[in-house]
Amino acid sequence: MTGIYEHTIDAKGRLFIPARLRDELGESFHVTLSMEKCLTAYSKDSWDKFMEKIKAMPKSRQIKMRPLFSHAQKCELDGQGRILLTQALRDFAGLQKNVTVVGAGECVEFWDAEAWTDVNAIETTPENIAEVYMELDF
Repeated sequence: MTGIYEHTIDAKGRLFIPARLRDELGESFHVTLSMEKCLTAYSKDSWDKFMEKIKAMPKSRQIKMRPLFSHAQKCELDGQGRILLTQALRDFAGLQKNVTVVGAGECVEFWDAEAWTDVNAIETTPENIAEVYMELDF
């Protein structure tokens, strides 16, 4: 999934999902916490792969995954292409009004627009892009 899109969360906590990303995420998908101060959305196929990895772990390691599942939310698009995000998810990512929706390969990320501006500025330097290409052996 690719692209950067600017949207807003309405007073009821609904966020518009861009059509291009809706096609890839599907009508129903999961949103959960991320390793960064944002949310991550996974298509059904990606979520199922994620679940298979978790099921293969010993119970002692599965317990560490609790925050991802206790805060996960299954989202379904409404007629206008929006999802409703819980207050807990919005609070975790600091989402209040302006949101940047970012395609991130196998997932989609939801960032507070101001936080994304800061992260994007760091990540899109020529030096960082060179490191990314080196990681890919490109």
